[in-house]
Amino acid sequence: MFGSVTLVIFFIAIVFVVKTIKVVPQQHAWVVERLGKYHATLGPGLNIVVPFIDRVAYKHILKEIPLDVPPQVCITRDNTQLQVDGILYFQITDPMRASYGSSNYISAITQLAQTTLRSVIGKMELDKTFEERDHINTTIVNAIDESAANWGVKVLRYEIKDLTPPKEILHAMQAQITAEREKRALIAASEGRKQEQINIATGEREASIAKSEGEKQASINRAEGQAAAIVAIAQASAEAIRQTAAAIQQPGGSDAVNLKVAEQYVAAFSQLAKTNNSIIVPANLGEMSTLIASAMQVVKAQPK
Repeated sequence: MFGSVTLVIFFIAIVFVVKTIKVVPQQHAWVVERLGKYHATLGPGLNIVVPFIDRVAYKHILKEIPLDVPPQVCITRDNTQLQVDGILYFQITDPMRASYGSSNYISAITQLAQTTLRSVIGKMELDKTFEERDHINTTIVNAIDESAANWGVKVLRYEIKDLTPPKEILHAMQAQITAEREKRALIAASEGRKQEQINIATGEREASIAKSEGEKQASINRAEGQAAAIVAIAQASAEAIRQTAAAIQQPGGSDAVNLKVAEQYVAAFSQLAKTNNSIIVPANLGEMSTLIASAMQVVKAQPK
């Protein structure tokens, strides 16, 4: 009998200890009610409660929680249907408010995210929805976070996973993209041809300038060469005249000159006579005879 009582007391003691000691895991928070009324929030670690009077009513995870928002169809400003799928990240910051601020804060956040998303998409045209994802995300976070503060929840960010327009719109967008690419290709080709023509014209102009400069320099060189040649001939002629004059002053110089003149006269007359079939007779044969006689005398007068 005594053993049975001891066993019962031991069992009650174990139950009492289990009900008294509460170990809360890290990044968790437990809300304790005492006689049906909020009493305290238990943090991580070992906690003591009054058994059978205190009870753990709610258990919350304080980690960042991803919440998948179900896809929904939104109507854009230009009356185009757009299916939007997103994900919401939130964190419980006040376990007491999360327990008593809303009967189901997860459902409330999801519904608020969907309604806000429809409102934001409805203010944009279809093309803008693809360009303004960051704006959409920021707007939804700000709108939800203001209301979620009463539920002890902090909305961290919202990300759009997918934007899916109808198939007809997709085909039209693809055709538009193809047309834009073809347009850019044609513009690039025309710009290339334009640049090619500019390069050719520039090359021809530079070649013409270079050719004209070359011809100009060649003409200058030829003129300078001709001028130098004339100067050289004139200098040579002057030197020859000076030497001839000096030679005439020497003994026998005058006779040599007379002989040379006679020879040239005869040679010129002979060449003149060969140019026609007619016989050309000098007008004054006496002068020719005199020249020849003078030439003979000069030859005879030369020392043997």
